[in-house]
Amino acid sequence: SGDGAQDASGGNGGGSSSGKSAGVTIEEQVLYDEDGIKITAKEYVTDSIWGDGIKVLLENDTENDIMISCDALIVNDYMIHDLFASDVAAGKKANSTIYLASSELKAAGIDNVGRIEIYFHASDSDSYENIFSGAYAEIETSAVDNMDTRANDDGMELYNEGDIRIVGKTVDENSFWGTAILLYIENHSGRNVGISVDDMSVNGFMMTPYFSTEAYDGKMSLDDITLMSSELKENGIETIEDVELKFHIYDLESYETITDSDIITFTAQ
Repeated sequence: SGDGAQDASGGNGGGSSSGKSAGVTIEEQVLYDEDGIKITAKEYVTDSIWGDGIKVLLENDTENDIMISCDALIVNDYMIHDLFASDVAAGKKANSTIYLASSELKAAGIDNVGRIEIYFHASDSDSYENIFSGAYAEIETSAVDNMDTRANDDGMELYNEGDIRIVGKTVDENSFWGTAILLYIENHSGRNVGISVDDMSVNGFMMTPYFSTEAYDGKMSLDDITLMSSELKENGIETIEDVELKFHIYDLESYETITDSDIITFTAQ
């Protein structure tokens, strides 16, 4: 009918948006309904602190208390970290919100959220036993026709083999824990991969990098290698100049090593 597109842009003070995806809506829809556990997407919400999110109704008609979380959350083909985990007692319901990390949407250049893919996970709250995992659901919003999907891949290419590409983007010396090196990752390898960093040195000094990321097949990811300010200080490093590292890339399902890269050297200037 075309009404949806109108709703997406209108009705918000003549298009002057206060939220990132002002006016974005979704149809109420059942995302999962099996063996007494039901997950329903109710509405698209925007919170001034938490950012955009999907409000969900969780129903537990089993005899056990459960916890529902996400194995993966993907927005416009970008892997996004989520902080979603919700307990639902046996025979009860719960309202919760799956927030889409606003800083990550911004880093990916996403202003219009058009498609959200969620892999749900549920476990027994008492025994932590897995009930289900990787339960896939896809939500299209009213902004799906205008969604941002461009690859935010400008920077220095560090690795490009086997249809997995890694680009070094920016160095933020004022990140929360210390210094962060932002990487862009693109995976077209045919399998879901995990990536970590080994043998990292900065200006010739060995470092402990805090980095672990996932990129599902056909998806993109932006993630930081974090270096603790205390470790940089101990080694007298005020400015990151020369970086050396290796990437360890593995299959997320089997944990089998796909590759350990050669030493990669780059200048963070």
